[in-house]
Amino acid sequence: MTRILLVGCGKMGGALLDGWLDLGLSPQDVVVIDPQEAARRSRSQVRVEADLSALPAGFRPDVVVLAVKPQMMDAALPPYAVFTDVVFLTIAAGKPLAYFAAKLGSDRPVVRAMPNTPAAVRRGMAVVVANANVTAAQKETCGKLLSAVAEIAWIDDESLMDAVTAVSGSGPAYVFLLAEVLANAGVAAGLPRELADRLARVTVTGSGELLRQSPESPATLRQNVTSPGGTTFAALQVLMRDNGIGPLMTEAIAAAARRSRELAG
Repeated sequence: MTRILLVGCGKMGGALLDGWLDLGLSPQDVVVIDPQEAARRSRSQVRVEADLSALPAGFRPDVVVLAVKPQMMDAALPPYAVFTDVVFLTIAAGKPLAYFAAKLGSDRPVVRAMPNTPAAVRRGMAVVVANANVTAAQKETCGKLLSAVAEIAWIDDESLMDAVTAVSGSGPAYVFLLAEVLANAGVAAGLPRELADRLARVTVTGSGELLRQSPESPATLRQNVTSPGGTTFAALQVLMRDNGIGPLMTEAIAAAARRSRELAG
């Protein structure tokens, strides 16, 4: 059995924990460290402690999952350097493998993952990279832990993580914005707010499920909806013009990737 020390039980850490428990992980095989009293109260099914000093005697984790906010990592990480026989799995955005080598030691196995918020409903996407110290078995273990809530893709080039963050890490916000502006446009066209919100929500989620299940490309699915000279065609003439959604999204992704590089230092 894999024994897990989960550091941080916020939205993403909590989503991971729920996924592991749903897949059959014994509550006795996980300990959560979280200083927030609310997190400790809400997790009665597992042992939750405020700090590492209260770790149960005899509990030796195989994996330390670092799920604290990036801006809190400097303060939170040092006590965990005492673990020398574990793999560290971090989901902190903007913290590269070199950061953990500097803080924990260059010999420590570290896996860096960039999941996104649909992990909360077991439909996330996580891109993962490992340093040279990670064994095949540790890589497999980390992959299984992430697979509880997300589809995973391993990469060898960590520099891709900035673009990954821009596309899938921040991507849910772009989709939510689409639903938001679609509903607002419906209201502007004369729809009641409640109906416009419902149409936008169901259209976005239903289209996403069709995209997930279909073997066809997004471009083909778009074309399938578009009759020449029809209503969809008229709308796409606006969205796909030279200053339309394509160039705008390219600019947005570039801005997010640039910010990710800045945050990584």
